[in-house]
Amino acid sequence: MVVSRRPRQQNFPKFLVERESDSEESSSGEEEEEELERDEDNDDDDGVGVTTPPFSRPRSSSRSSGSGLTAFEESRWASRRSKTALPPITISLKKVCKVCKGTGHEAGFRGATYIDCPKKPCFLCKQPGHTTITCPHRVAPEHALVPTPRRNSKRPLDYVFERQLRCNVRTIKPRFVIPNQVDCAIIRLHSRRVTCLEFHPTNNKILLSADKKGQLGIWDYNRVSEKTIYDSIHSCILNSMKFNPVNDGTLYTTSADGTISCTDLEIGIPNLLMDLNSSGWNGPANWRMLHGLDINSDKQLVLVTDNIGYIYMLDLRSNKTTGEPILIHKKGTKVVGLHCNPLQPDLLLSCGNDHFARIWDVRRLEAGSCIESLVHGRVVNSAYFSPLTGNKILTTSQDNRIRVWDSIFGNLERPSREIVHSHDFNRHLTCFRAEWDPKDPSESLAVIGRYISENYNGVALHPIDFIDISTGQLVAEVMEPSITTISSVNKLHPREDIMASGSSRFFLFPLFWTCICKCNHC
Repeated sequence: MVVSRRPRQQNFPKFLVERESDSEESSSGEEEEEELERDEDNDDDDGVGVTTPPFSRPRSSSRSSGSGLTAFEESRWASRRSKTALPPITISLKKVCKVCKGTGHEAGFRGATYIDCPKKPCFLCKQPGHTTITCPHRVAPEHALVPTPRRNSKRPLDYVFERQLRCNVRTIKPRFVIPNQVDCAIIRLHSRRVTCLEFHPTNNKILLSADKKGQLGIWDYNRVSEKTIYDSIHSCILNSMKFNPVNDGTLYTTSADGTISCTDLEIGIPNLLMDLNSSGWNGPANWRMLHGLDINSDKQLVLVTDNIGYIYMLDLRSNKTTGEPILIHKKGTKVVGLHCNPLQPDLLLSCGNDHFARIWDVRRLEAGSCIESLVHGRVVNSAYFSPLTGNKILTTSQDNRIRVWDSIFGNLERPSREIVHSHDFNRHLTCFRAEWDPKDPSESLAVIGRYISENYNGVALHPIDFIDISTGQLVAEVMEPSITTISSVNKLHPREDIMASGSSRFFLFPLFWTCICKCNHC
């Protein structure tokens, strides 16, 4: 018995192309009809080497009359074709937004310019009705420049401020000194992104840097080739570091591995002071991480905060914990920042993921005993007292706002100013923090990196902004055309006109900016 071979069936679906205009859609429909007509013509042609179209009926050379198939075979092939028919694949050429998935517009980078989705609020000021390109705060970053109302009656603290603090503040604002030229840099000092920077308190040429891997880098930028990396300080992210106020050869550090260490910078051997995960890994719900760190020199206390809202205290002399941990923020939220007042260290400023910055008195520190709670729209990345008088407060929040309180003795219900600035980011970056210039006697100059890139001659650059927090105006934007990374970590030297910047990409670029001009608007 000889069985005739059937031609192989190729069940490929047809492609339908969608276009934006009606004329293009009609032309594609006409092409589809012409293609179907050609398929029908091929079905009628006989010849050797012609492949049978999909779902067509096999021809039988032994039958010459009719279609060559019986009624049973006709019905069998018809049912098979209806069951195995694949839907057509549609290829759309319409513009699709990656943000809202809508058609007719696109969002994202176009060259060196970022295009917002028109259906979403502005990425910069978080207000609807316009995009980032047309945002009024992109040109003039002033917002809510309304003086804070003062209380009708003065308290004893107001008189203390008037007599002891205000007399040390200059009434005439000096010229700002802006470091705006790259002096030197080291590429790939760290293997991961930088998390914090700190200048040595006595040696003007020494910079310390930390990274996501837990490494500690020491660099004498007067001699570029001399650098030291200690990779055994912590096992993961090094979040904060502070010098011992009594011995500047030792450094206190906190890490996401739940430990606080005191390291001798000469030998690089850490002394483990506290470990919140001594029993090892017990799941993410039980893992403790340490974030905020500061030192109360009067009380000889090292203050540390964790990722569930608690604060811990260690004795600076014995390096041992004192007392029990105290809940200072909402339970289960990270407390990312601590800062002691420079003139009155018993005043403590904390901030965290519960959208609050809080002022505490260390002498009666207990749960729920905060002096004042400063409300923010989103997560608070940092909060600092002013460096000279300690009278002002500067905070950075993820709602693209820099908030300023001009007096801690005034009305703290709302800030004196809210400055719109681009520092809201998604992931894989170190948090942006606005920091004071410690050399500015007027306590009005702050520095912070910018997240949204700007188009400078076709190159997308992320400048470093110097802002006059007394007016909200942008004093200067510092950039280098050859550096296209995001500088989210910036530190101004406490004694010299130098700024250090760290990149938040995969490698650290510690840059040192020096000043080439001294003016109000560089």
